[in-house]
Amino acid sequence: MTHTSLSKKILLVDDEPVICEVLEFNLTNEGYEVECAHSAEEAMKHLSHDHSLILLDVMMGGMSGYKLAELLRQKKNKIPIIFLTAKDSENDMLTGFSVGGDDYISKPFSIKEVVARVKAVLKRSEQSAYNSKKQLEFNDIKIDLELKELTIGERKIPLTKTEFEITVLLSESPDRIFSRNEIIDRVWKEAPYVTERTVDVHITRLRKKLGDKASLISNRAGFGYRFNPINN
Repeated sequence: MTHTSLSKKILLVDDEPVICEVLEFNLTNEGYEVECAHSAEEAMKHLSHDHSLILLDVMMGGMSGYKLAELLRQKKNKIPIIFLTAKDSENDMLTGFSVGGDDYISKPFSIKEVVARVKAVLKRSEQSAYNSKKQLEFNDIKIDLELKELTIGERKIPLTKTEFEITVLLSESPDRIFSRNEIIDRVWKEAPYVTERTVDVHITRLRKKLGDKASLISNRAGFGYRFNPINN
């Protein structure tokens, strides 16, 4: 069972209780938090900023899934939507995308396929949110994602590319601890022969450059590193 440290919340909208039950069970097992609604009208009452994704049945009594998606997009709500539907003609798919759907899964579907599509859409959504953010700010600390600069007050901190990438990775999720292996996977990606010691060396250099703000990056022995803007 895999769990993300911060569960993404999914709103599942389907008027078939069995489908809700099966999807809720399997997505919860993948580490997601799932809330079910059995109609589009009910979904509108439940939908909040906490939700990261809607899994939306097309054919329901009352308002259709297409109509709900259309209404959300008219209200400038950009939450990712994956349609679930027994209709799989090309026209239906085009309708789904034209009203603002991000993906389209035909029934009957395999659970593995749903999980894979959910992960893919959430990843795209995170990437797009990241790209739209130009700057991260914590009190007098500014991380400019376009200029690739870290500024503390009036002081620019000269970081190498790797040091900057580590800083961005940690600061984007200040409420979680990254293990050394996670940092290697995200920052060094395909580079071979990078060891946990390499991470430690880079963090030591980074903290030295931060000077009196070195505590911005804290270490939990045995777990890894986190960005800690509180009290800085």
